[in-house]
Amino acid sequence: MKESENTVQKEAPNTFGCINCGADLKFKPGTTSLTCEYCGAKNEIPVLDTEIEELDFHEYLRKQSTEEKTVEVQLVKCEGCGSECTLEPNITSSSCPFCTTPLIASSAQSVSIIQPKSMLPFKVEKQEAITAFRKWIKKLWFAPNALKKAALSFEHFKGIYLPFWTYDSDTNTQYVGQRGEHYYVSESYTEEVDGKSVTKSREVQKTRWYSASGTVNEAFDDVLIPASESLPKKKLRDLEPWDLENLVPFDPKFLSGFISEKYQVNLEQGFGKAKKIMDELIERAVRNHIGGDEQRIYSSKTDFASITFKHILLPVYASAYKFKGKVFQFMVNARTGEIQGERPWSKWKIALSIIGVLILIGGGYLLYKYLSA
Repeated sequence: MKESENTVQKEAPNTFGCINCGADLKFKPGTTSLTCEYCGAKNEIPVLDTEIEELDFHEYLRKQSTEEKTVEVQLVKCEGCGSECTLEPNITSSSCPFCTTPLIASSAQSVSIIQPKSMLPFKVEKQEAITAFRKWIKKLWFAPNALKKAALSFEHFKGIYLPFWTYDSDTNTQYVGQRGEHYYVSESYTEEVDGKSVTKSREVQKTRWYSASGTVNEAFDDVLIPASESLPKKKLRDLEPWDLENLVPFDPKFLSGFISEKYQVNLEQGFGKAKKIMDELIERAVRNHIGGDEQRIYSSKTDFASITFKHILLPVYASAYKFKGKVFQFMVNARTGEIQGERPWSKWKIALSIIGVLILIGGGYLLYKYLSA
């Protein structure tokens, strides 16, 4: 085997020198350039006009240990939540963006990972995200006062590239089941009316069942699977949709000034999660294919073919703080500004609200009795 086919590529630090003065540059969200903070020069990031590459799933797994190239990155592992992240250049210590545990740059280790093939660069600037986040916090009902003080400090509010997998697949599903069709029959019954038995009739729903079998073909494109275990899955889902049609080829220049997280869900595990999503949609398609008013599926077998994948990075701003020993996490979609987060509840505010409602109900009842007297 040629040496170049089995070489681990070393990733350059995510800093780039200004073409005018040589100073380190940071990517400015919403642009395609790195703007120099010292001389103001714009250093354009060339975006290749190429189709985003989809990799063959089975072929990649077969070659991964022998032929496929990986990228080597320096990661700091959090002792609190287990996440593995890069640190911003020239930073010797920081805190975990997911749980606030202190991170020490000197503990960074070199790790080989599948290199991302594409990404969505940051579009929302940090100050925009902070402003939107402030508004979101203020709208929370029954939130402890300490929440607003902690969340609005923004000490741990950081821009992070989160790892995701996308999967494409053609599917062929053979099924055996039954189609149920409703019909109605008249039924007589008696009930007591003013002390007398009265005979009445009503329409009762019945179901006729017919054998059903067939084949359903479904094609799936960009089934998105979070490869991070550091943030709540439901909250990550609620950040969607992502404008994946605007993916650009991976370029480390877009990482400048931001943190990036290593995937914790590997390629095969990710496809297992994607299959569950596909299976739910396939079952819906099978039921539509069976038709009728009700469906029963006794057995089904799905073949997955032409499976491809992408490893992509998506941008979020994330914040975490501890309240009464528990970590609460917040995140902002750095493409759309969508905000999702966990929050504690103020028990005494809820109790006071319930007491207030009971007082209003009690007062209303007394007023009603008084007016009725």
